[in-house]
Amino acid sequence: MDYNKLPQKLVTFALSFGAFLDELYCHMNYIKHLLLPTILLAFTAGLQAQQDSDVLFTVAGEPVTVGEFRYIYTKTNAENANFSEESVKEYLDLYQRFKLKVARAREMGLDTIVALQRELDGYRKQLADNYLIDRQVTDKLITDLYERQQTDVDFSHILFQFKGNPLPADTLALYNKALELKTGLTKANFADDASKYSDDKYSKTRGGRIGFATAPFPRGLHRLEAALYEAPEGKVIGPIRTEAGYHMAIRHGSRPARGEMEIAHIMVRKPKDAKGTVSVPTKLQSAKKLIDEGQDFGKIAKTYSEDSKTKNSDGYLGFFGINRYEPAFENAAFALTEDGQTSDIIETSAGFHIIKRISRKGNQPLSDVRPLLEKKVKADGRYADAKKQMLRDIRNSANTRENTAAFGRYAATLVDSTFLNYRWKPAQVAKDEVVLAMEDGYQVKLSSLQEYLRKNSRKRVSLARNGNSFMVAKTMYEDWMNEELMAYAESRLEKDYPEFAALMREYREGILLFEATKIEVWDKASQDTTGLKAFFAENAKDYRWEKRAAVTHYELRTASGIDVNDVYAFAAKNGVDPTLEKFGRSSLNATTDKYELSRLPDLEKLQPKAGAQSAIKNDLKAGMASFYKVEEILPSRKKELKEARGYVIADYQDKLEREWVNMLRKQFPVKVNKKVLSKLTKS
Repeated sequence: MDYNKLPQKLVTFALSFGAFLDELYCHMNYIKHLLLPTILLAFTAGLQAQQDSDVLFTVAGEPVTVGEFRYIYTKTNAENANFSEESVKEYLDLYQRFKLKVARAREMGLDTIVALQRELDGYRKQLADNYLIDRQVTDKLITDLYERQQTDVDFSHILFQFKGNPLPADTLALYNKALELKTGLTKANFADDASKYSDDKYSKTRGGRIGFATAPFPRGLHRLEAALYEAPEGKVIGPIRTEAGYHMAIRHGSRPARGEMEIAHIMVRKPKDAKGTVSVPTKLQSAKKLIDEGQDFGKIAKTYSEDSKTKNSDGYLGFFGINRYEPAFENAAFALTEDGQTSDIIETSAGFHIIKRISRKGNQPLSDVRPLLEKKVKADGRYADAKKQMLRDIRNSANTRENTAAFGRYAATLVDSTFLNYRWKPAQVAKDEVVLAMEDGYQVKLSSLQEYLRKNSRKRVSLARNGNSFMVAKTMYEDWMNEELMAYAESRLEKDYPEFAALMREYREGILLFEATKIEVWDKASQDTTGLKAFFAENAKDYRWEKRAAVTHYELRTASGIDVNDVYAFAAKNGVDPTLEKFGRSSLNATTDKYELSRLPDLEKLQPKAGAQSAIKNDLKAGMASFYKVEEILPSRKKELKEARGYVIADYQDKLEREWVNMLRKQFPVKVNKKVLSKLTKS
């Protein structure tokens, strides 16, 4: 089950009414266990702006706009949404039927049932909890990271490293030190100053030079990554704070991302006591000559390579990206332009190599790498930073006003001995003042803050280790305010995001449709015994058994000591009961079932004739030996109602649904704006 398609499934059920009958019959209990928030990944592009407000058709006077129809048509038809006249008119008929059923549900008052309203509120809460984060944080971070991965950046940096767990005064001193250096830092003297002042031992001896790198940078360095990808070439930037410390950096250049290369190699090591220039080993020169003559690379690797980890695997090293191997090795590998091509002899600190390109993996489509990128951004500090920025944006856009005086007066009444205890039970707020006020008249009062403080007793007690009542309340007030900012933003989702409003409409109408269909069709079909019998009598010719075979499956426990060949031979000439009596029911099982003849080949190539037996199958792991035997061939005949009941009910439901729709068309007039429809279709 692909739960990402749930709303579409509700709609599709209403439109086609057939394939999902059995599954959707128990849908109301089933749906509650799905992970609904991920449905947002199934959205198509945003609703079209132009003409979206035009009314395409009305049902009982209720309008359906072009925007609504275009959204659901595109979403349901996906890559087949070509807006041809035939396609649009076909789907228009289906969507009208859907809307007729919703109109009937509203007439029945189903939209006023408290239990259904509560269920819809639950769906909305689950969706809203993740919608803003997915929309404003996760999606943007994934897109940004993907775009950066198209480019490698070449840079140097100077690190002023944090020592241990620095206090604010320590980090400020380090920041000022970096700021002081920046005053005279230029492209010309950057390498000299890096050699003098940088705490990065890896790059210090190279004038701070890191070389080419690609996103994502190692964990904790996402701010440095962002700054470098945005920086102009040759300009000193910083100080940039990361988990490591403060960085001054300079971007030297960039190139299209190299991606990953899949290679094999042949290596001959340098002598351990080698100093200075080392000549290319004759052994590797011989290997190179054989390769150039077209001999097999893998066989040559087995014979000549001194890399014990790869020589017996045809020299296979696998995939690698930039900065994994020495620049000489990396550059030689990525210089190969065709699969199967081999390099000249390359020298590294370890020895001499011949590299063979197997394949190159460039940048993959975003849709293919999205799950991996999502995992990376959520495991990185960039995710927390982005959420904080989102809250700041909400706060600013909502024109948030805080009543800090009211909070101060309240916090002053808190007593350490009671407030910092798990059992704290606050008295009713004496003056329930507004603490937070936002746009649209959205207000949150002091009593809400107090309830938050009461419920989060674990956090209260935990924070008490490092502060008094006022400090704990202040910290928790900030967390509470963030929750309220999210609640405010979620309350505006339908207004700020048309696609969210469209999704909620799908949920709302899907639930109404389900309830109306259950009452008007499903329950009638399953409870109307007289109608069902009459329908079956009228259509009995459609429910038949084709020729079938009565087949017995014999299973013998091999530990019993009985020879399965003896059982096989006896069963060939005797029935089930005599066979069981002879060999003992404790050792031999026999189950007889009826199969359509077309299924017999699936039973160990069983032939469709009485007395036919399959080959013996021995399952050593299970300790069982088994075979099949055709007892008799059963003629074709009509099914009785009890034998075809499931199929009959489904067909009877289809009949009732068609009759119901015809009745609804008479009850609720449908009016189509043909001029608007003609603009929507493409000839």
